[in-house]
Amino acid sequence: MLFGGANPIGQDVQNLLTEYQYAAKGKIDVETIDSERNLSRAKEVFDKYKVVSEESLLVLDYEGRNKTVKASEMAEVDPGNPMFGEQPKIAAFKGEQAITSAMIDLVEGKKNVLGYVLGHKEPPLADEAPTMQLPMQPQPGARSPISVLKTFIQNENITMQELNLFEVPAIPEEIKTIMILGPQYDLSDREMKLLRDFWNKQGRILVLLDPTANTPKLNAFLAEVGVKVNDDRLMANVKTGIQEVARVRDVIGRFIGDSPITKRLADVRAPFFGGTSSIDVAPQDPSRPSNIKLQPLAQAEKGYWGEMDYNATDETLLQFTQGRDHDVPLNIAVSVEKGGSDDERVQANSSRMVVVSNSTFVQDNALTQAQQGLDFISGSVNWLLSREQLIGIAPKVPTTLTFSLDEGSMRNLRWLILVLMPLVPAVAGVAVWWQRRA
Repeated sequence: MLFGGANPIGQDVQNLLTEYQYAAKGKIDVETIDSERNLSRAKEVFDKYKVVSEESLLVLDYEGRNKTVKASEMAEVDPGNPMFGEQPKIAAFKGEQAITSAMIDLVEGKKNVLGYVLGHKEPPLADEAPTMQLPMQPQPGARSPISVLKTFIQNENITMQELNLFEVPAIPEEIKTIMILGPQYDLSDREMKLLRDFWNKQGRILVLLDPTANTPKLNAFLAEVGVKVNDDRLMANVKTGIQEVARVRDVIGRFIGDSPITKRLADVRAPFFGGTSSIDVAPQDPSRPSNIKLQPLAQAEKGYWGEMDYNATDETLLQFTQGRDHDVPLNIAVSVEKGGSDDERVQANSSRMVVVSNSTFVQDNALTQAQQGLDFISGSVNWLLSREQLIGIAPKVPTTLTFSLDEGSMRNLRWLILVLMPLVPAVAGVAVWWQRRA
């Protein structure tokens, strides 16, 4: 760790490295060098690792390979407004994301490739191109609605690669996992053949469905492995007053800790915004291979039901109907494994899949409100890539903390700042003067 004493994030980095040491049970050695005071030792490190930078940085060394993480990569800086005399300040500390990403990169040596399926009106992976506006000033294009998810996955030493199944004869060999995120149109017969071939060759698939889209061929493929996506919508009646009740379609889900994916999230609640369908886990069928294991990962909280007449305008129809609507348990996420071992200590080649009946919970506006969705996706992706040892709590997404005060609170705050705070030193000064005078 080569940080100058005046660096504003130096202590944060030091504390984080101490946590890494504790978690690794002493397997990580940390050397802290003040690059402004210990010039000779800093020069030795710079020469050894061929570092060409005047910036504070962290050097990671693992089995002869090394990687540097600059201080600028560990912090988000607010430049302030120089016109008002505002100085730059640290807006967010991102050291955990940057250092964890570098560690994974060093240990694995090679980036994993995740194919992101396009061609069915999925959310775009890339940001829109900048546009020119008068007076000939480039304006940044709209960001991808999954930019937070994309950045997080890339920080996990995974490359997200666009994959158009119309344009390839087969899914490339370097792609071991593919993501299907909220397709608005169904896959073609040819695309479904590629998907089945990939699955049968021990492929790994993450499917996040938009219930409003009509995808019968994709749903039929899921049904083949025992995952039936119901044509319903989860909803619940919530009291908003003494006699007022509101019907909500945003779902509060509860993670089930029986899977390696959700072991660290057992009984944690998470919001699934937008429409969500229920998923039935089919019982063993003679027509389905016996080595397929299905595991519910998340279920809707008590009080929800799966409404079949979800498009009805008649309010009386939007009530739970026994025998027609779906009752608890209401699965919203399921894992599938074909050919694996029940013993987690045994590494067996297998096909793996995670299916979620909601696709909006991974978009930026949802992930910045609730961290649990990112933790779940982190566990899912790492399980699909057979990286169970990396499943844990994902690094926190930087968010801006704001306080909203009503008029009464603002009035009290003004009195505190303008009267009470200046009054304290004034009273202390008068007391000292009176004591000396006496």
